Amino acid sequence: MKTAEQWFSEYAVSHQNPVNKLIHWFAVPIIYITVLGLLWQIPMPFAGFAEQGINWALLLILPALLFYFLLSFSIGLGMTIFTAAAVTLLRALEQQSVLEIWQLSLLVFVLMWILQFIGHKIEGKKPSFFQDLAFLLIGPAWLLGFILKRLRIRY
Repeated sequence: MKTAEQWFSEYAVSHQNPVNKLIHWFAVPIIYITVLGLLWQIPMPFAGFAEQGINWALLLILPALLFYFLLSFSIGLGMTIFTAAAVTLLRALEQQSVLEIWQLSLLVFVLMWILQFIGHKIEGKKPSFFQDLAFLLIGPAWLLGFILKRLRIRY
């Protein structure tokens, strides 16, 4: 498996333009949350899971968090904290009855991807995930890497 630094270096190749980077700081975390939101309300095949508050988003995030921990403990921990905040937000939205979570997530997901593609048009390079789908998981970790460096936390 590649190291975090190797993944981040490859990802950075198509993320040099300041406007594209700014768009990513905004859009990538929101896309992460909206993916969880899109999975949030898919019915579980066993009633016991749903009764315990377990849904597809919570089950499918586990392999992603494992991937992050395999990159590094600090990235895994940071992504776990971010994911916990996202889950808290989704649980709060679940209490609101204005829109279903999947509807709101779909709308915001599409808008954020439009922004992402605008950023990559400005950059003049295709999104990294066209090369390798694993880059869809690297985007949030890449941003977290900047935060960890700023805080002088090694990864």
